Amino acid sequence: MLFQIISLLLEVTAGVLAGACLLRLYMQHQRIPMSARSGNPLGRFVFALTDWLVLPLRRIVPSAGRWDMSSLLAAYLIVLAQFSLLWALLGFGYSYVSVLILAVFGVVKIVISGLTGLVIVYAVLSWVQSRTVLADVIERLVQPVLAPIRRFVPLIGGIDLSPLVLLVLLQVALIVLGHVQGLALL
Repeated sequence: MLFQIISLLLEVTAGVLAGACLLRLYMQHQRIPMSARSGNPLGRFVFALTDWLVLPLRRIVPSAGRWDMSSLLAAYLIVLAQFSLLWALLGFGYSYVSVLILAVFGVVKIVISGLTGLVIVYAVLSWVQSRTVLADVIERLVQPVLAPIRRFVPLIGGIDLSPLVLLVLLQVALIVLGHVQGLALL
C-alpha cells in the first residue's frame, strides 16, 4: 500500500513538472508569447514551474532550430528521477537500462496525455465560445494537430468532429505505446 501511495505521488509530481517542460517546448516551438507582459497566464505558470531546471540546462544543451532541447531533456530527467526512485524502492530488482527505457516511454505517455487534455479543454471552450487569452493559447496549441484531421473529416451538420477523431487516435496511440513498451522490456 505504501509503495502505491509513493508511486502515485511521484507520478503526479513528475507528470505535472515534465508536462510543464514539454508544454514549454511546444509553446516555444509554436512561438506563443509566454512573458508576463504578453498576458498569457499559461506561459507564466509554465515558466514558474520549469525555470529552475530548464535555465541551467540551457547553458549545456543547445536548441535545435525552434526546438528547445533543454526543455525536452528536463522532462526526460524528471521522469527518469521518478522511475529511478521507484526502482530503488523496489530494491534494484532489474537492470537500470530498463529504467532508462521506461523513462522514454514515460515522456511519450505524458505527451499523449497532455495533448488529450488540451484537446478536451479546447473542445469545451469551443462550445462556450470563450474568447480569452487562455482560450486563444489553447487553440493555437491544438490547431496544428487538428489541421491534418480536418482535411479528411468533414463538418457534419455544422459540427466539427476532428477533436473527437483526434481523441480516439490518441487513445489508440496509448494502447500501442503500452504494447511496444511491454515488448521493449522483455
